[in-house]
Amino acid sequence: MYRVWNFVTNYSILLIIGALIALVWANIDAHSYHLLVEYPIWYNDWVGVDAAKWLKSYGKYYGVSEVGDVAKVLSAHYLVNDVLMAFFFAIAAKEVWEAVILKNGSLRGRKAATPLVATAGGMFGPIAVYLGLAAFLGSDVYDAVQRGWAIPTATDIAFSYLVGRLVFGAGHPAVRFLLLLAIADDAAGLIILAVFYPTGDLAPEWLLLSLFSAIAVFVVFNWFPRWLDRGNQVRPNSTWVRNKLSFWPYLVAGALSWYGFQESGLHPALGLLPIVPTLPHADRAFGIFSEAEKYLTDLLNHVEHMLKHPVEIVLFLFGLMNAGVEFSSIGPATWLVLAGLLIGKPFGVLLFGWVAAGPMKLGLPAGMRTSDLFVIGCVAAIGFTVSLFIASVAFESGPVQDAAKMGALLSFFAAVISLVAGKLFKIEKQNN
Repeated sequence: MYRVWNFVTNYSILLIIGALIALVWANIDAHSYHLLVEYPIWYNDWVGVDAAKWLKSYGKYYGVSEVGDVAKVLSAHYLVNDVLMAFFFAIAAKEVWEAVILKNGSLRGRKAATPLVATAGGMFGPIAVYLGLAAFLGSDVYDAVQRGWAIPTATDIAFSYLVGRLVFGAGHPAVRFLLLLAIADDAAGLIILAVFYPTGDLAPEWLLLSLFSAIAVFVVFNWFPRWLDRGNQVRPNSTWVRNKLSFWPYLVAGALSWYGFQESGLHPALGLLPIVPTLPHADRAFGIFSEAEKYLTDLLNHVEHMLKHPVEIVLFLFGLMNAGVEFSSIGPATWLVLAGLLIGKPFGVLLFGWVAAGPMKLGLPAGMRTSDLFVIGCVAAIGFTVSLFIASVAFESGPVQDAAKMGALLSFFAAVISLVAGKLFKIEKQNN
């Protein structure tokens, strides 16, 4: 029994509220909004955005011309996007990890083959449309917006899943197909962020800190207690570590890994990803929307349950810090992001899904038609959360970033398009 409405309520309502507050605030008093977003919490030498970059981009809001002898500024925006959002991406990584590694994971075996190929289409299609239209608009536009090619590749898993249920009904096989596609899209999005959007000059040697932290915490607090307990059903050592130390060793390792990512030049919001696979986990996963998931007591699921309410607040702050865009900022990047999502996604999913099901002979789930692929692509065109995040790292603060963010916000119209497409393609809802 899927509990999608509870998930959307828990993880998305506060996000929407934060985004709406930011949107209204920025269009009433943009200056005070930016004062909040880039408020300098701490001038220091360890954590934050490069001080010179902060001074150049945001010092104007405070009338600040120098920050003294410090290397970094921990701004409110950095705290939310680069520090706190690491917990959101850790939850996303947990679902991807279980879907890939566990025996009954949803992204293993032949059942995931067609959705994975369709996911590739749902990424290459938007990229082709975005860059193709940008090139058509001229070299000036292309040069200004080309770094945002990844923005329309994103799929907001919660909102898309909710709309998918409205279009197909809870029991339609296309809903499960959409969920697999969205999870795979999240995995690809994490890779894109890590590879194509570094936050500074690359210093890969710092990733050794993340690697050693992950290996050390796994060996000492996961593998070694289980090795000591081999042949003993009571498992006293593993139980002691679980009860007495709980998640604390992994939190320390996570902090070290996060710092390693920050210093390496990779986006620090991905800094907890190496630690997620090291946590003890159940032998099976029911899925992010499954009622049974909350009854699993392994440490990995326990940590996810503990993060539930804090991540809700983080998403509210994320919406507040990133969605404050003035309507006057709408420009070429807005329409390119929307075109990538609303045109590239549906046709990319349809084309690659058809190739997988037909020429590649991988087939479609029983009860699905080829035309359903197009409607799934329309639903997957809701980018929002991850699209906003990528827009914030793809461009420096300014008109192009604001225009791209507006495109991510307007991708909600994909929900309306999906409902219309469902009617046009005569989708028969299956609610059982």
